[in-house]
Amino acid sequence: MRAEPQAAPYSPDPQILRLAEWLGDPVHSADFPETKLRYRNRRWDKAVGLADLTDEQWVAHFARFQPLPDNLPEPLALRYHGHQFRVFNPEIGDGRGFLFGQLRDGSGRLLDLGTKGSGQTPYSRSGDGRLTLKGAVREILATEMLEALGCYTSKTFSVVETGEELWRNDEPSPTRSAVLVRLSHGHIRIGTFQRLAALEETASLEQLVSYCLEQYPGNLPPDDAPGRHEPAVILLHQVVERLADLAAAYVTSGFVHGVLNTDNMNISGESFDYGPWRWLPQWEMDFTAAYFDHTGLYAFGRQVEALSWNCAQLGIALRPLADSAPLIAALERFGPLYQENLVRRFLWRLGITPLTPDKDVGLVATVEATMRERKASPDAFFFDHRGGRNANGALASAFRNHHPLKSDHPYWTGNRPETMLIDEVEEIWSLIDRHDDWTGLEAKVAAIRRMGDALGEPPAPASQPTERVGSGR
Repeated sequence: MRAEPQAAPYSPDPQILRLAEWLGDPVHSADFPETKLRYRNRRWDKAVGLADLTDEQWVAHFARFQPLPDNLPEPLALRYHGHQFRVFNPEIGDGRGFLFGQLRDGSGRLLDLGTKGSGQTPYSRSGDGRLTLKGAVREILATEMLEALGCYTSKTFSVVETGEELWRNDEPSPTRSAVLVRLSHGHIRIGTFQRLAALEETASLEQLVSYCLEQYPGNLPPDDAPGRHEPAVILLHQVVERLADLAAAYVTSGFVHGVLNTDNMNISGESFDYGPWRWLPQWEMDFTAAYFDHTGLYAFGRQVEALSWNCAQLGIALRPLADSAPLIAALERFGPLYQENLVRRFLWRLGITPLTPDKDVGLVATVEATMRERKASPDAFFFDHRGGRNANGALASAFRNHHPLKSDHPYWTGNRPETMLIDEVEEIWSLIDRHDDWTGLEAKVAAIRRMGDALGEPPAPASQPTERVGSGR
């Protein structure tokens, strides 16, 4: 069984104000003609002390953006640069969103409330700063599914329909509009560091490193790591560990993010910013999510490479603060950490206990090869072979001696697994678009959460800390 987020009191803590002078620009939200509350995350509002808000208060804060008590006095549109499909772009930043508030959960984690579709900012360029309602619905589905599959992801916290008609080139228009609020473990991107490095703002770069180490505690590097007490080196080790696990989570989930640019990479290791995502209909390395990804740069099988490359860009940005050798040593850990996390996550989703490293790796290789040969749906494969059931031939041999994890959840006795294929997404949206019928979305979210409950707690990432860096306060 998976533990529910624990209720906590409201605990505002706008730490970002220490960096606000050079990290962002004060902005105002758009004045929307309507505010219809469409989604409120009742699972996570209690975790940050906001469960007692009435729906009217909720809309006032998360559609009209009245400041939360003792929190940010005004929203901040964050500044950053980034590599977009490997081309460096200094002309970006929060173009249709902003940081609205920061608060602590019951375990002391600093969490951000950030928006999508809240209006134009200094970085909107030619964009209207808005979000389609369909895009908001898709983000609900993506975050719920990834959370259920054990991926560290932002949470879709709120969706309010805003009553505007939007025109988009890549979907039928005019289409309905919305403003979304996400709850996430920070909004500091690799691109945030890249901007400071490009502008040679070394003092701010050093300050940002200190902020991240303090607010997002992580492991001290291995004992034999060069420069293991240097702040920039410590941070790169932490980000490498986090993104190696994120890469493994994407692969095990059969998920394709679609746009793994450095401005979409959170240094907390949390997946966020969902645009043209897809789940695999079958185990296919070349499967892409974005229609504009003509070279397959972010195809399913290249996501690991993309996250590793992004870590290297962080290493380059940190070069003003540390020598190359210890930064390279940190980057070299990505591959082994990814492999360790992949095995852990595969065994967890297969519902079996570890055996020995060689046999565990062999099982994963056999499972991948079988899915590839059979053109299997990963969701169906993991469901059908839970605990080693229904395995035959080479697959049965690979499962031999791996013990099933105990689970009596009725999900595993069902006829089919929960999936999130594009046809299902379109069907859910069609009900909303044509009939304003939200029952399909509500039922799907409930079913996804039931699957997450059946899977239980995801495995701990490789290299769990014996010594932590950062107070978290």
